[in-house]
Amino acid sequence: MTPSLLIAVLASGFIYGITPGPGVLAVFGIGATRGRRAGAGFLCGHLLGDVVWCSTALIAIVGAREIGSTAFDVLGLISGLYLFWLGIRAVRVKRSSVEAPQGAARQPFWHGIVFGLTNPKAYPVAVATFTALLSSRAELLHWSMLPWLIVLSFVGGLIAYAILVGIVGARQVRTVYQRHELAITRLCGVMFIGFAINALAHALPGLITHKA
Repeated sequence: MTPSLLIAVLASGFIYGITPGPGVLAVFGIGATRGRRAGAGFLCGHLLGDVVWCSTALIAIVGAREIGSTAFDVLGLISGLYLFWLGIRAVRVKRSSVEAPQGAARQPFWHGIVFGLTNPKAYPVAVATFTALLSSRAELLHWSMLPWLIVLSFVGGLIAYAILVGIVGARQVRTVYQRHELAITRLCGVMFIGFAINALAHALPGLITHKA
């Protein structure tokens, strides 16, 4: 495994874990109401869902690569369009009057497990994020690497969650996040659009060449 591929997989797991979404909003809510320990418990449970969805996404990506470059390029095209759509939605988001989910569960750990495993957006976002960041190194992906890819994505997610645990529950962080929530969400939208462009830039030439 090359250093660039290692960094790409780590970055994919990290970005998937730390990007604002339902889980991040929930842990900020739990941290504000019940403290850092409860937030950490929620994230530990949520990590199980991340491992399941990221592993499934990596299996799909490596499988598409092993089937052939065309299948991987089609996956890259779909992922790029999906990320672009998510990015546009995030950039155009407006402030909602609905409070972020507080996740006021009596058992944060089990709440995190259920939350992580039942998030309907987890799998498509995982596939899109990993495909966008790994598309430039597609020729390096093989089944023999799958266990290491899963481990590296887990480490990336663990680093992201360690950062979240470090800041969750801090009143100043909660205040800053609430005050600048729109700007943070829109910045993530721009990042998603960048990933989408990267995925499309690697997928479209292969599809056009194959069609020709």
